[in-house]
Amino acid sequence: MMKRILIALTLALASSVGVAAETWPAKPVRIIVPFPPGSSPDLIARMLTDKLAQALGQPVIVENKPGAGGNLGTGLVAKAEPDGYTLGLSIPGPLAVNTVLYKKMEYDPFTELAPLTLVAVSPNVLIVNPGLGVNSVKEFIDYAKAQPGKLNYGSIGNGSASHLTMELLKMQAGVDIVHVPYPGSPQVITSILANQVQAGFVVPGTAMPLVQSGRVKALAVTSSARSPVLPDLPTVAEAGFPGFESSAWIGMVAPAKTPKPIIDRLSQELVAIIHSQDVREKMLKIYFQAVGTTPEGLSNLMRSERDRWAKVIKQTGASAD
Repeated sequence: MMKRILIALTLALASSVGVAAETWPAKPVRIIVPFPPGSSPDLIARMLTDKLAQALGQPVIVENKPGAGGNLGTGLVAKAEPDGYTLGLSIPGPLAVNTVLYKKMEYDPFTELAPLTLVAVSPNVLIVNPGLGVNSVKEFIDYAKAQPGKLNYGSIGNGSASHLTMELLKMQAGVDIVHVPYPGSPQVITSILANQVQAGFVVPGTAMPLVQSGRVKALAVTSSARSPVLPDLPTVAEAGFPGFESSAWIGMVAPAKTPKPIIDRLSQELVAIIHSQDVREKMLKIYFQAVGTTPEGLSNLMRSERDRWAKVIKQTGASAD
């Protein structure tokens, strides 16, 4: 009797999930961005909303939930009802790296999130306050070596590409530069302009307008080869650190256990939007390259990034606790 009851309950649950997937979406969909308005993830999320709303036939709303290096907002996605009405757009830290950076997290991105697609990638740019008086990566490193612990650098949070990229450079160069985390890239830029921190790795969409106006100085990019959108900037690898590479990437996720038909449709719609010419052009204007992958593609990237940066975290002793 008990076995029959369990079978009946299982069938009923499966049926209800199937009905929910068939009728979805029946109300607005929200995209949680775990960084402030004006940050790169926020800008990219807003590039997708109109087309996604058209594709789904429902409004798509961006909600900014910054805090804890992106863990706060990404954790809200992980704990949300898996019904297709809450999505998240996030970065390497909260999606992968923070699992080895933090001693304890309120969610597990590998079991509580369902990858949808890798949205976009960009190199980071090493920028400095012009008052520092350095014009190259070598001069920056020489300055840091001459004054250990006197320089500060800003990042958009523990576990972010901007944090770990500088930790990788510190490790390879053997320098002591103090980390100061901020909620997002606008705050990092503000602090560099005010000379509260003297340097940082930031995405070029945030950095280049200020570089072009002379308010900050760009020294290098973190891609393995020179960026086609920033061809005049050398790579960190060219500056004396062979093999140095890091990228800022952005992925879209949903809560785990979201019905597969919903996951499949969201992934397909998002990839089509990301590959559309106008969205690609908008991303290029902020120096991001549109990608668009299968859910498996993002899942594989999350795991490989966790493993790669775990080695840096272990060697440098980087911690968020």
